[in-house]
Amino acid sequence: MANRFILNETSYHGSGAIESIVTEAQGRGFKKAFVCSDPDLIKFNVTSKVTSLLEKAGLAFEIYSEIKPNPTIENVQSGVAAFKASGADYIIAIGGGSSMDTAKAIGIIITNPEFADVRSLEGVAPTKKPCVPIFAVPTTAGTAAEVTINYVITDVQKNRKFVCVDPHDIPVVAFVDPDMMASMPKGLTAATGMDALTHAIEGYITKGAWELSDMFHLKAIEIISRSLRAAVANTPEGRTDMALGQYIAGMGFSNVGLGIVHSMAHPLGALYDTPHGVANAIILPTVMEYNAPTTGEKYREIARAMGVKGVDDMTQDEYRKAACDAVRQLSKDVGIPADLKAIVKEEDIPFLAQSAYDDACRPGNPRDTSVEEIAALYKSLL
Repeated sequence: MANRFILNETSYHGSGAIESIVTEAQGRGFKKAFVCSDPDLIKFNVTSKVTSLLEKAGLAFEIYSEIKPNPTIENVQSGVAAFKASGADYIIAIGGGSSMDTAKAIGIIITNPEFADVRSLEGVAPTKKPCVPIFAVPTTAGTAAEVTINYVITDVQKNRKFVCVDPHDIPVVAFVDPDMMASMPKGLTAATGMDALTHAIEGYITKGAWELSDMFHLKAIEIISRSLRAAVANTPEGRTDMALGQYIAGMGFSNVGLGIVHSMAHPLGALYDTPHGVANAIILPTVMEYNAPTTGEKYREIARAMGVKGVDDMTQDEYRKAACDAVRQLSKDVGIPADLKAIVKEEDIPFLAQSAYDDACRPGNPRDTSVEEIAALYKSLL
């Protein structure tokens, strides 16, 4: 069976990358942008770094900001109506995963109106047309939504998140500019950075992994491990490295899938509104220990990429433990809680475990699992 790999048509990286937005919009003949950005980014003048470029160039735009940290079906539906009324012909998504996921869902429904019921997009929906062209401008170094074919929407009525996987939703151009991430507070930098590490590690050990994706994931683990602490300290070098590292992780996992760290994190976001990166960071080392028996020699390479010395002289048990310990130490160093005690109510575990088992990321996990085993993993983190 052939392996498929999908990436952006074009991507720009480094300080000043957003300045190419005008050139790309003009070169593609676009007339009006539908700018998806959340209220905080507008309030703190992050969005205006892009819209001021559009204004200066005389390019029309309209802002849509009804976006929540865990975007809902209602956010998407109101966005679809707003896009139709705007007269726009392309989307500029400015923000983290929330803005980009909302933009993807809006763009898909506009060009594939038969999927107007947002729930119908769950899983691998058989859409037929590429979404409205999206320019993606990340303001966090974590989700890599600017280079993935995935998006996640929250169903408030059912207290669950659902994952949508669609090659038609990938942004046509990504502008990965570390200057757009400089205003991220420490807590958000830490959480999104650990989300990126989770992408890299889960993508490296998932059932769908192969040599091309391994190349991206190992490099991403290396970059993130060496730069996240500096990014949390807000050094320019740390920000620049994290912007690249999280994008490289996205290049990989978007094409091969993830595992039960994400499956277990998604219900926490839906039920408790837990920040996605925080949930991933807490769960990751415990699930790594659970998955270790099915990972061959891969944990040795994870440990090596994270800077652990002497891995070639370690036994398999030693390097597997070293990899898990390195993840725990990084998470601790950037201020992530060690457990779920302050988040999860024990009586909710049966619902959480079933939701995690039903999640679209679960089949990619390297170790086959069950609702009961997932419930035990949740309980072990209390």
